[in-house]
Amino acid sequence: MNRERHVADPRVKRRVMGWRGFVLTYAVLLLLVGIQTGLVVMSIFFRLAPFFQINIIMAYWAIVALVFMSLTRWQIMQQYDMPMRTLSNAAKEVANGDFSVYVEPTHTPDNYDYIDVMFTDFNVMVQELGSIETLKNDFVANVSHEIKTPLAVIRNYTTALGNDTLPAEMRKEYIDTIVNAADNLNALISNILRLNKLENQEIELPSEPYNLCRQLYDCALQFEPLWEAKDIEFSVDAEDRAMITADKEMLEIVWNNLLSNALKYTAPGGSVSIIQTSEADSITVSVSDTGCGMGAETVKRIFDKFYQADASHSGEGNGLGLALAYRIVEKSRGSLAVKSELGRGSTFTVTIPTAGDGA
Repeated sequence: MNRERHVADPRVKRRVMGWRGFVLTYAVLLLLVGIQTGLVVMSIFFRLAPFFQINIIMAYWAIVALVFMSLTRWQIMQQYDMPMRTLSNAAKEVANGDFSVYVEPTHTPDNYDYIDVMFTDFNVMVQELGSIETLKNDFVANVSHEIKTPLAVIRNYTTALGNDTLPAEMRKEYIDTIVNAADNLNALISNILRLNKLENQEIELPSEPYNLCRQLYDCALQFEPLWEAKDIEFSVDAEDRAMITADKEMLEIVWNNLLSNALKYTAPGGSVSIIQTSEADSITVSVSDTGCGMGAETVKRIFDKFYQADASHSGEGNGLGLALAYRIVEKSRGSLAVKSELGRGSTFTVTIPTAGDGA
């Protein structure tokens, strides 16, 4: 048997039958035996008939047994039956979908017994279930909203294309809009599937050594038309070679997402930079911009699914990019942090260990 099962819970401060209760019960039993001895002596002193002597002793113990049974039943009702009935009713309410249930412990924390600890753990469990249910409902609502938006665009513009009198230029514009909405929908579904697989650990990140610096340069070059169109000063300060053992394709998603956001939120004439440094056992990559920045509340929620602080750019994404990037870095045993200030830009810093063990 697992020895851990016998380890006492440090939260338990009292037991139903502790040493004090044991000593008290033993003393009461001795007192009752003494009273019986006194009754026997009295019956002999008064020269009662044996019939009465026996009946007196039997009646005495019958009364003692009745009192003990009543006290025992009362204690069982108070200590076990009523708490278990309360817990059972609470469990039924939770099973019916009510996650606001709270079971009040009988004693104060400095006098908890195992029943109180069980109630406390039950309350924590219900609170966690309620949080999961809320997240699930929010996720479903957000997914529904994000899917309906491109579908509505596709439907409306497809209907408009049915107009035979539509000019060729406008028809091409409508087709481009439909293609863009379809691409957004495809990206949304792909990101949802990737997030689901990562969070449920249905995939394992393969360990493949490669040159991270080369990957950073390649990712940056993909955005060259964008930074040139916005006249953004773009710089990369990285080593010639930095080998890392991680999933190449997954980390490429991270760099593309960080660069895309940096360029998207940086006004024309601003600057975006990538700085890469190496330590003995890790590599750090920072992506900085001089964009609009974020407030403290936004920074706290920036890695939440579907969260988009800037409504003006909501049509350019689905709020899953940073959430996906965060999970990928987390699965790679690294860390992703952000520092930002309104009006002064943001810096996202990724730290990844250089050696992998199969993630």
